[in-house]
Amino acid sequence: MITESLKSTLTDTLLYFDLGENDLKKQYGQGKWTVKEILVHLADVESVLHYRIRRIIAEPKQVIWAFDQDQWTEAFDYKNYPLYVSKELFVANRNAIIYLAEKFYASHGAREFIHSETGIRTLKDEFDKVFNHNQLHINQIQKALT
Repeated sequence: MITESLKSTLTDTLLYFDLGENDLKKQYGQGKWTVKEILVHLADVESVLHYRIRRIIAEPKQVIWAFDQDQWTEAFDYKNYPLYVSKELFVANRNAIIYLAEKFYASHGAREFIHSETGIRTLKDEFDKVFNHNQLHINQIQKALT
C-alpha cells in the first residue's frame, strides 16, 4: 500500500537529517550533490509534489508546470540552507501527503492532469512519484555514505 511506503521512506529519510557535518558533505559521485543538498532538495520537491497533489484533487485536468531542480539548488543556495528548516518542511509535507493518500489514493487515483513535460498523468502516478523519488535519493545517500 502506498501509505506504508510513504511512511517507511519518511522514517528512513529522517535519520539522514541528523548526520554529522562530515557525512552531510559526502557525495555519491564526482560532481554530484552532497547528502545535505539531497536532503534540502527532497524537502523542496516534497512541497512541490504536495501542492500538485492538492491541485489534482481539487481541480483535475489542470496543466501543472515542471520546475528546474538545478535552478532551485542555485537560487536557494542548498549548500548553506538551514537543514533544520528543510527537515521541518519535509516532515510537514510528507505527513500531509500521507493523509491525502489515505483519503484519496483509491477513490481519486484515476484523476488526470497534464504535466508540462511528461503529458497526461494521474493522481496515483503523482503519489507513487513521491515514494519513488524519495527512494531514489535514499539510495544515493546510502551510496555516498559507503
